[in-house]
Amino acid sequence: QWYSLCGAQEKCLFQSSHLWWETSLFPRRMIPRPPAVHDLRGHSAVVTSVEVHPLYTIAVSGSEDGTIKVWDHESGEYFRTLKGHTNSIHGLSFTPTGSHLASASSDLSVKIWDFNTYTCVRTLRGHDHTISSVLFLPGPLSLFASGLSSAGNDTSEGSSAGEPTSSGTGIDSSLTGSQFLVSASRDTTVKFWDVETGFCDATISDHTDWVRCLAVRPESNSTPASSTTSFTTAANKEAVATSTTTASLLATAGNDRAIMVYDDESCKKNCELRGHDHVIETLAFLTCAPPSKSSKDSGTKITSKERR
Repeated sequence: QWYSLCGAQEKCLFQSSHLWWETSLFPRRMIPRPPAVHDLRGHSAVVTSVEVHPLYTIAVSGSEDGTIKVWDHESGEYFRTLKGHTNSIHGLSFTPTGSHLASASSDLSVKIWDFNTYTCVRTLRGHDHTISSVLFLPGPLSLFASGLSSAGNDTSEGSSAGEPTSSGTGIDSSLTGSQFLVSASRDTTVKFWDVETGFCDATISDHTDWVRCLAVRPESNSTPASSTTSFTTAANKEAVATSTTTASLLATAGNDRAIMVYDDESCKKNCELRGHDHVIETLAFLTCAPPSKSSKDSGTKITSKERR
């Protein structure tokens, strides 16, 4: 009996030390394990998109029932439902500061929601078919959108199909941390919308089929956001000040099995990647490449050129 007790004590000590080693290297919250913490239910149709708030414990879900539901993913509580779309919702995107939410739908519209009042402040129209994805570009990207015209892309729709009904959206880009919104559609185009004016500033037509997904690679900015912009609230000031990133690369993909990568410095298509045998439904950038063996041995850091 004494031997069994000592053996059990030794086993408990070994397991506790092993658990400390595991949790110190790999935080528990970064390793999802069953069972699920919460089971959120409320939509009456298929859930097509989920997005997590960049600052708070809030998650939003879009569905084929045309509604957006707001949840607290920590407590599992349901907050409210955002209604406005008349067809299925396919994409959601928060601004870098979390002040606004964009939603894309099959009703040929993109809606921008103020997340302080939970109201729709602008509806953007200009696509001719289902809008499958939407994404806010972080940082000041005026050079990117304005340079698309010189890169040979159509920008004529900025005064017709993308024209808002009023002089502006009432959204301050310094508050949102983003100046442009990108939308991808089944009409084979990618559109760039000015967040402040609501105009479609540029249209990319390099794809030959349905554009399904978007991805942006953020890159650190040497200029702090707090030194160049003004804010309306202390909370948004802190949020934007910590978000010192600008988009370096934008990627688009879809049914034509091609990935188009655009560089914001040259404002042109950087490369075209092919290799898939079927539809490309999602994209993501690896923002931190693992160090090579030589860099490990020498203790040197990976340069931005090597990371690219």
